[in-house]
This record gives sequence, structure tokens and C-alpha cells, in this order.
Amino acid sequence: MPTRVWGCPTTAMWTYRLGALRAKQLMFTGDTITGTQAADWGLANFAVPAAQLDEATLALAQRIAGVPSSHLMMHKMVVNQVWHSMGLEQTQMFATVFDGITRHNPEGMWFRRQAEAEGFKSAVQWRDSGRPIPEGDEARARIAELEAKLAARG
Repeated sequence: MPTRVWGCPTTAMWTYRLGALRAKQLMFTGDTITGTQAADWGLANFAVPAAQLDEATLALAQRIAGVPSSHLMMHKMVVNQVWHSMGLEQTQMFATVFDGITRHNPEGMWFRRQAEAEGFKSAVQWRDSGRPIPEGDEARARIAELEAKLAARG
């Protein structure tokens, strides 16, 4: 996930769903988790083997479809109001601004130039490997090198 460089989760839901400790762990490391772990942590309702996914999804949809639509609407409004009362809209506004910054600061620009010069898979591999991300002046120097490489290609 693009939390190590070139992104900030704009939905800002991890803190609400996971609490600060786990949200920081995921955002600071950029690590991924399994479907089972996502269910254990509350990011998914449940995890099923891929072969059972369609059946489990249909069963859940049918169960929900059996509830009167007026009730579903009111339940959804209550849950959404809780999120709004906790400041979800303001949090998402900040996260969206920060997402834009991460794409245009030296580190984000390095990632973009790395992807252009060496390929997107190469840039993502670096980002997700745990290698340090070039920062500040180091990022600017690497950007210059990558731009020269791109210019030489013509």
C-alpha cells in the first residue's frame, strides 16, 4: 500500500476501524495483512477461502435483503452519523490534502521519477521492500539523476 511513499489513505478509516496503534503500524510500515488477519482486526467481516467467496457473499446479501429497506436505511443513517460525529469528514479532508502533498514533495517526486525511469513495478518493489525511501536533498539528487536518464532516452 502506498503509505511508505506517494500516498496517504484518503478515506482515513484505519484509525476508526483499528485504533491508533494498529493504524500507525500499517501506515508507518506499509505492510500488508492477510484476509484472515483483516477479519481478526475488524477490517473485514469475515474471511473465507476463495472457492467459497461467491457462496458466502450471496448468503450475506440474501440475509440483508430479508430486512425491510426502511430499517436498513435508518440503521445505515445511525451508523454514518456516528462516523460524522467523530469527525470523519474533517479527517478525510486532512488525509486528502496530505495525500496530495505526498505525491508532490521530494519523496513523492522521486517515486514518480523512479517509476518513469525504471518502471512502476521497480518503484513499488523499492517502496515495499523496506529499503529507506530517499528524503529531502537525497531525493532531489536522485530525481536529477533519473531526469537525466529519461532525457538521454529522448
